[in-house]
Amino acid sequence: MSHVLSLLVEDKPGLLTRVAGLFARRGFNIESLAVGKTEVPGLSRITVVVDVEDQPLEQVTKQLNKLINVVKIVELERDSSVQREHMMIKVRVDNASRAQVLEVINLFRARAIDVTTDALVIEVTGDTAKCQALVRLLEPFGIKEIVQSGLLAIGRGSKSISERALKN
Repeated sequence: MSHVLSLLVEDKPGLLTRVAGLFARRGFNIESLAVGKTEVPGLSRITVVVDVEDQPLEQVTKQLNKLINVVKIVELERDSSVQREHMMIKVRVDNASRAQVLEVINLFRARAIDVTTDALVIEVTGDTAKCQALVRLLEPFGIKEIVQSGLLAIGRGSKSISERALKN
């Protein structure tokens, strides 16, 4: 079962390596990892999607909390957060298939961001199911390459992980 963790951390060299190593030592598989700056100078957010089949997630969150540069950890449930992925997909096209591919991407509110005579690069943002559905529909045309971000997630409503962490 996958869990989405949002970690508020201090911007310090080597912290990402320590976080990833902690998951690896516990035998957890990281499905997705995204890191970026926050609205608070000096703090970054790490969004981790981790697959925990047999082991309790509590074990790893306790270990993460012991890391000195980890400020706050929150598990983001699907119904109480907004979760999105970002993908770029390079698809093989020719004169006959180009219009069909453009029609498919319009249905998904994706967009062509690079067009050549033999390929289209498509950009799509959405939940995991939407992105996977688009990939399935593009497969018959010939996918040449896919790159994607890690899952990005943020809690719904006015509460902020940063505000809560800085008050404590």
